[in-house]
Amino acid sequence: MLRIIDARTGEPAEAAPARRGLTRVHVHTEGYDTTALRVLLVADVLFRALELGGTPVWALLTGERQQAELRAAAATLGIRPFEDSLDVSAGLGEAQVIHVVADGGPAPDGVRITVAPVEQAPAAIPEGADPAVVRLALLSKRRNEPVRLDADALGEAAETLARWRRAVADWARRPSRAIPEEVRVELRTAWEDDLDVCAVLRVLWSVETSALPEGARFETYAYADRLLGVELTRDVGSTP
Repeated sequence: MLRIIDARTGEPAEAAPARRGLTRVHVHTEGYDTTALRVLLVADVLFRALELGGTPVWALLTGERQQAELRAAAATLGIRPFEDSLDVSAGLGEAQVIHVVADGGPAPDGVRITVAPVEQAPAAIPEGADPAVVRLALLSKRRNEPVRLDADALGEAAETLARWRRAVADWARRPSRAIPEEVRVELRTAWEDDLDVCAVLRVLWSVETSALPEGARFETYAYADRLLGVELTRDVGSTP
């Protein structure tokens, strides 16, 4: 069961308190910059985590400025499209509403996730940057910690992503093996504990050099990428 820390109360809250009940993720932005993109990315990961747990999700985006620019940049980063009308989900039923906002942004009533700013960052996605690298760099810190999107951060993310893609493509050439149950539990425990993406990344770093069969490592990375969305299997089938 996915639990998040409600920024209003500091207490854990169930993200989907009713089995199969709809959770509406309501994202609040005040313009377009990399901090707003990080807010949307956190909402996207929340959306993915809920879906992996079998919870139907309706994601809405509200804001008064630069919505077209923000949505276009979000699509570039592989963030799923958001609705822009509160009326569309009428009649679907609802069990929970979770608001996702930037630190210092709107303070709506209800369960709230706040996202720390992107520091020393360009106003938009750096020109020529691999969107998956930008996404991984933004996921490299817990959402309540500021993150940098400078050359060092992008370089580190690019190195990690390239290494993992090469490894996944190589592992894919071996017989497939099931993800060990303890590894699957470790991954789910990580993201269901306040959406701890950093803990998910630590599991992948551990699996990378483990003694697990290569086919099991492939399946582990492919499964985790359903949450991360950084195209870890992109190079599968490519020429060595």
